[in-house]
Amino acid sequence: MTHTEAEPRSVSRSRAEDMFGRDLTSQMLGIRLEDVSPGQASLHMRVTDSMVNGHGVAHGGYLFLLADAAFAYASNTHGPVAVAQSAHITFLRPAVVGDVLLAQAVERTRQGRSGVYDVTVRSEDGTVIAEVRGHSVLLAGGRSLLRLLE
Repeated sequence: MTHTEAEPRSVSRSRAEDMFGRDLTSQMLGIRLEDVSPGQASLHMRVTDSMVNGHGVAHGGYLFLLADAAFAYASNTHGPVAVAQSAHITFLRPAVVGDVLLAQAVERTRQGRSGVYDVTVRSEDGTVIAEVRGHSVLLAGGRSLLRLLE
């Protein structure tokens, strides 16, 4: 990796670590930030007993939360505050207690204030558990999300 490639990666990682420090939900669920670079992020999470539904498999909400977190970190690597405008998940296989899941988000395009991201959630053996397509929007003027609520 050249110096010019390392600098944006380092800035992206720093932004992600700052964001993760405020992400108490991810911390509480044991989600870990694996890798971050411009337009990309990888996170992992172990499925626990408290994450399963009445069928004994991981609740879809937890799978979506992991994918959404990866989407959030990837879409915020460039600097301006980005938020999800929409996201769609397709559940392909169940995950069970003890599974370690990896969510990998990749930026497909950014045009103006909009971005499109794909997230794949896999088990440790590489089995695809879910696919997500997310659309982001940059907040105007670098505003924070909390200021929008005022």
